[in-house]
Amino acid sequence: MNCILLPAANFSNQSTHINAKAQIEHVNQVLGAKVGDTLKIGQLEGNLGSAIIADITPEHILLIDVNLTTAPPPKLNLTVVLALPRPKVLRRLIMDMTALGVRDIILINSYRTQKSYWQSPMLSRLEEFVLEGLQQGVDTVAPRISLQKRFKPFVEDELAQLITNRAIVAHPYGELLFSKYMQQQHLQKQLENSESSHSSILPSMVFIGAEGGWIDYEIELLTKQGCQAVHIGERILRTEAAVNAILGQWLI
Repeated sequence: MNCILLPAANFSNQSTHINAKAQIEHVNQVLGAKVGDTLKIGQLEGNLGSAIIADITPEHILLIDVNLTTAPPPKLNLTVVLALPRPKVLRRLIMDMTALGVRDIILINSYRTQKSYWQSPMLSRLEEFVLEGLQQGVDTVAPRISLQKRFKPFVEDELAQLITNRAIVAHPYGELLFSKYMQQQHLQKQLENSESSHSSILPSMVFIGAEGGWIDYEIELLTKQGCQAVHIGERILRTEAAVNAILGQWLI
């Protein structure tokens, strides 16, 4: 944890308290903090700042002199549509995308998504994984997460309304390299005499498949809705690696 995030209900006047077991263990065992030390904290959906430890017990840490004056970092203008992955990697992916600042996450069904994934207890723990990602990325505002269990109706009936500034689908067999796609967008902006900064030419939506990627039928449906299939090189990456490699473009 690079900061400790607490719900608004934990705050009162200039004090707050930590009562979550994992956070108490982190303060005691990882930080080795003691009474009088300053902690970096934040209020969920609020500001970031600091507070001083006034008391520590096994079940409760009291913080005083709470000072929350720093706004959270801005979200990326990005929606990631992720084919629901294997449950054991879902936690890491949600944490990583949250820490990177993704604004919206849509978990969607795909041909290569096993039906059993939708019954995984991991789906009931998304808020827990988001909190871990926020504390890693020193942010307080959670991404909006939605579940779409029907691929075709979502793509045909809802997708067009969600795309605000182009969309790409990561596909290892796509004809266009992502870097070439970015160059094309830059040139197009120049021809239009429009702003051509790195952020302005990035798409607002990215589709990323689970292990095994998308099938041709899914790629066809997405391209009909205006999504551009791109690849990021000759290597075929695991979903976790692909997510971080692609989303790194938004942090440049």
